[in-house]
Amino acid sequence: MSRSQNKTVPTDQSVEDFLNSVQSERRAEEARALDELFRAATGFDPVMWGPSMIGYGRYHYRYASGREGDFLATGFSPRKSSLVIYIMPGYADFGGILARLGKHKLGKSCLYVNKLADIDVQVLSELIRAGLTDLGRIWPVEPR
Repeated sequence: MSRSQNKTVPTDQSVEDFLNSVQSERRAEEARALDELFRAATGFDPVMWGPSMIGYGRYHYRYASGREGDFLATGFSPRKSSLVIYIMPGYADFGGILARLGKHKLGKSCLYVNKLADIDVQVLSELIRAGLTDLGRIWPVEPR
């Protein structure tokens, strides 16, 4: 079966230009802080995925159904209502880390944070690394 046509794909958009376009000054500062945190935690340079997701690393997946594709290994999006943090493929084994993180909400493979001051960024760094390790057990993670 051929690769899926994901709606969210890497682009040539500049991460710096995107960060400069974030409207709220507080959200822009938080996005820059997250960029530094993700770079340090992953060792990867960021790439824009779609118009608003900043990704660090990528992985190729292939499901038993035959569906396959590429997606960001981890990353974030500074949305107006919250910071969305992507830890792939999910949070099944991270309860101990999440309990120490601070105020957040969970989605299937994402974490919603109203503001960085609500969480412990060192714990977030630990979560990012744990997520990459977990993902790497399923699908190899590549820098770009």
